[in-house]
Amino acid sequence: MSKELIRLQNLCMAYDDELVLDHLNLYINDKEFLTLLGPSGCGKTTTLRIIGGFQKPTSGDVFFDGVRINDVPPHKRKVNTVFQKYALFTHMNIFENVAFGLRISKVPEAELRERVEEALALVNLAGYGKRSVNSLSGGQQQRVAIARALAKNPRLLLCDEPTGALDYKTGKAVLKLLYDLSRERNTTVVIITHNQAIAPMADRVIRIRSGKIESNEVNTNAVPIDEIEW
Repeated sequence: MSKELIRLQNLCMAYDDELVLDHLNLYINDKEFLTLLGPSGCGKTTTLRIIGGFQKPTSGDVFFDGVRINDVPPHKRKVNTVFQKYALFTHMNIFENVAFGLRISKVPEAELRERVEEALALVNLAGYGKRSVNSLSGGQQQRVAIARALAKNPRLLLCDEPTGALDYKTGKAVLKLLYDLSRERNTTVVIITHNQAIAPMADRVIRIRSGKIESNEVNTNAVPIDEIEW
């Protein structure tokens, strides 16, 4: 039986008079590769931001490994987020972008360098540390964002529309990277997307509509990434 890592309990999120999440209940298992699927405006990105600690729910609770974390700030959670727009710093080189979170956590310099170099190697960007962000393609920038998240050794990696701004070939390569990393590092990965073609590769597919869980489907025969087309 899989161990539960995240539980969202009766989450509500309202902006002014608009209810974005309506008593949402969701669990995420440890080491799971999960897709959170739904149309724009359904509440999936809000759910991601609440799990990551970037927003507090209007009501309800967030549990990590059985511990309530509603008031735990993002940098103290064992969760890292890869945003749709990458959120890279153009005034920093690639190395410093990946090192950013580690410096905030005051990781010793020798360990920091080792972890940054390891993360860049994992996303096939070894030797890119001194390059500028603007010299990279969109796919490479996405890989830097993933490396920055991985450098902090998260137990949970949240990815918001990781293929949204990429062409088909590059997007497929990024998905394969995320899938392989989840299996090789035993990292729980949640992909937020509106692209239904991605769903067959996941261990489980959660469909959200109008701020509620519409369905929770286990893929007993997940389709290999190489066979995914959209």
